[in-house]
Amino acid sequence: MEYEGQICRGPMERASFMLPISVGCSYNQCRFCMLFKHLTYRELPMEQIEAELQRVRSVGGNPKQVFLGDGNAFSARTDRLLAILDRVHQAFPACESVHMDATIHDILRKPAQELEALSAAGVRTLYLGIECALDDVLAQMNKGQTVAQAEEAIEKLHQAGMRYGAHMMTGICGKGRGLENAQALAEFYNRTRPDRIVNFSLFLHRRAPLYQDILAGRFVPADELENLREERRLLELLETDGLSYDGFHDFLPFRVRGLLPRDKEKMLQKLDEAIETYAEQEPAVAFVE
Repeated sequence: MEYEGQICRGPMERASFMLPISVGCSYNQCRFCMLFKHLTYRELPMEQIEAELQRVRSVGGNPKQVFLGDGNAFSARTDRLLAILDRVHQAFPACESVHMDATIHDILRKPAQELEALSAAGVRTLYLGIECALDDVLAQMNKGQTVAQAEEAIEKLHQAGMRYGAHMMTGICGKGRGLENAQALAEFYNRTRPDRIVNFSLFLHRRAPLYQDILAGRFVPADELENLREERRLLELLETDGLSYDGFHDFLPFRVRGLLPRDKEKMLQKLDEAIETYAEQEPAVAFVE
């Protein structure tokens, strides 16, 4: 596979065949993100996409699940996406579902009929950046969306027969606001019913625009202990049945995952143990070069 940039997909897609259809992110303005800042967004030629499909098919590949990359593949025109989906199903008769990342505005721009057509063509899950559920923080992070717009987009997805997975970030609201965000996020998720939540926990890249906010005093980062407490409160409040949760902390050797509500008590216990451990240590903030 030819790939430009840094591969970015959630752990739930590790068994999927990844098919790049674009490079970078068409939005690329979030202040905390450095994944695509060095790339100029562009769509890959259909000939290159077809060649990759035929390469995999020629060696016996016939995956059941396909993930379309890159940063927000769903931003492509619907006619282009439908053409790609048609080629995917021709190359891989066993393919049962196609997933990709999207932004809220990618969804809101597409009429209901187009969403229904994409669902009928095999798009099952879109992954959305729902890093927090507080409008002032979304504005500060330059997400380009509000909580109400996110709910509107998710309702459109559900009406079209698609599901959504949420990418969130404990710590995104800064010092002292973790529990506030946990409450707001839990209420949002309980209303909108994601199938999956992946918590990547905020890590602060020194070249990201957000780091300049820290230097200027506009953003004070939460330490990892507060992030763990935010995560615990969120899990305590989640009430969605059959919800898969996976929580990472890049700076800590800690991960909690399971299916809610089945594994809730076990996950809360693991978080309680981590909180007790880190409460006795020096505060740690996740900075990376």
